[in-house]
Amino acid sequence: MEERLQKILARAGIASRRKAEELILQGKVSVDGKIVTELGLRVDPERQVVTCEGRAVSRGEEKIYLLLNKPRGYVTTMHDPQGRPIVTSLLTGIQARVFPVGRLDFDTEGALILTNDGDFAERILHPRFEIKRTYQARVQGRPRKPSLQQLENGIELEGKKTWPARLRVVGQDNASTTIEITIHEGRKRQVRKMFQAIGHRVLELKRIAYGGLRLGELRSGHYRLLSEKELALIFS
Repeated sequence: MEERLQKILARAGIASRRKAEELILQGKVSVDGKIVTELGLRVDPERQVVTCEGRAVSRGEEKIYLLLNKPRGYVTTMHDPQGRPIVTSLLTGIQARVFPVGRLDFDTEGALILTNDGDFAERILHPRFEIKRTYQARVQGRPRKPSLQQLENGIELEGKKTWPARLRVVGQDNASTTIEITIHEGRKRQVRKMFQAIGHRVLELKRIAYGGLRLGELRSGHYRLLSEKELALIFS
């Protein structure tokens, strides 16, 4: 049965459907030996040979879901032209080809899901599902309550208003404030830009939860397999 090429790539665990579209447009996918750059192409994986970056696409790979406590100093891409460490290098003992679901900045640490299930990744990344992401941010100075309320209500960032957020102050010292912030958008460096907009630079940033799935005591640089019950928590 014919299916859209990007859907075949996602189901095979190559990447999320959105990322699979990028791979096609970049000329990294071929069908029966011919490079394809057309997003709407329909392919029969039973009769045609699909390859991505020279590697045959498998249909029967077992789905795997991991939670990694990403350290700072790692990139959430599969390849880095600058030669920086990539998060998958931390997955010792994992034979399946998995990819990060979304991104976590080079200088941000914390919860990162990796999988080979493209449809699952799409559910987390697509805005319509509104998957909540909770971060712990240590910011410079002591933000005033009206400023924090601005962030809760939504502020203008690069010509577009942010969705409402939930904030809670969890600690303070003489020079900084630690704030827990929950959002469901995934704009690039969004949390850092939000606090910068109210005049408080982020000094440290850590993602601590996806929905009801919390990072907990998982050590930096370590990962664990997720159960079906834990996967359900993401969407709670």
